[in-house]
Amino acid sequence: MDRDAERNPDSAQGNWFVDKRCIDCGAARHVAPGLIVSRGEYSVFGRQPSTPEEVHQAWLAAELCPTRSVRTESHLRPPAGIYPHRLDDDVHLCGHNHRSSFGAHSYLVVRPGGNLLIDSPQFTRKLVGPFKELGGIAKILLSHRDDVADADKWAARFDAEVHIHRDDRSAAPYATHLIEGSSPADASEIEDGVHAIPVPGHTKGSVVFQVDDALLFTGDSLTWNYERDGMRAFREACWYSWTAQKQSLIGLAEYGFERLFSGHGPWSPRRDPTVMRQLLLELTERM
Repeated sequence: MDRDAERNPDSAQGNWFVDKRCIDCGAARHVAPGLIVSRGEYSVFGRQPSTPEEVHQAWLAAELCPTRSVRTESHLRPPAGIYPHRLDDDVHLCGHNHRSSFGAHSYLVVRPGGNLLIDSPQFTRKLVGPFKELGGIAKILLSHRDDVADADKWAARFDAEVHIHRDDRSAAPYATHLIEGSSPADASEIEDGVHAIPVPGHTKGSVVFQVDDALLFTGDSLTWNYERDGMRAFREACWYSWTAQKQSLIGLAEYGFERLFSGHGPWSPRRDPTVMRQLLLELTERM
C-alpha cells in the first residue's frame, strides 16, 4: 500500500478503513451515517459494517469519496450499479465526488422533458452508461463556481446545455446560458417547473435551483442538519458576503419546497413547505 494511502489507525479494527489521504469533506458520512464518523480533521470507520445494508453503505462511501480514502484491507472490488443512487422518486445522488469541489455532492434529476445534472461529479465511465439508461443529460445547472468539476466533459458527452450565473461564469467559460440577477426576487425560469434563484453570499454568483415547487438544490448556500433537525449555513466557508447570504436566504423563504439537497451536507427529509419556510427563517435569525 502506498504510504499516502496508509490506514488511519483511528479506524475501527477490521477489513474496512479510511486512509490518511482523507480531507474530511464529510461526504462519506452522509451515505454511511453512524458507520463512518468524524474525528475532527478526518473521518474514520467508527465500527465495521455488519449487515448487508451497512456493507452497501460502505460501498456508497467508497465510490463517492473524492480521495478514494474508503478502502478494504482485502482489496475488494466494488459491485456494479452503486451509483447513481436513488434518493427520491426523481432524484439520484451521482457519487464519484470531485476533489476540486472539496467532495461536494451532485445530483441527477430525471424529468420527462430532459434530465438535469445539478453540479458535477467526476467524469467516469461508471456513470456514463447509467446516465444514458436514465435518459441522458439535457441541462447542467451549476450552483456556483466551486462545484463545476467535470461539467465540461459531461456537457460534451451528452451535448447538454450548461447554466451558471454571470458573476461566476469564469469558472465555466463554456457555459451556454448565463443566469442573471442579484437577489431571490430576480428568479428566472429555466424550463417549465425549474427556476434559478440568485442567492449571492457564498459566492457572488451563487444560485439555488427549485424544481416543481418541491425540490430545492442549494449548492453551498445552506444545508440540512440532522442533529438540529433544521438547516445550517457555513460562515467559515463564505467567500463573498455573510450579510448578503443572510439577506438572500430571507428572500429564498418566499419560494416553496418540501425537500432540500445540498452540495456539502446531507439531504433533508420531506416536510410540508410551511415547515421548511419556518426552518429557513429560523436559520436566518441565528445567522
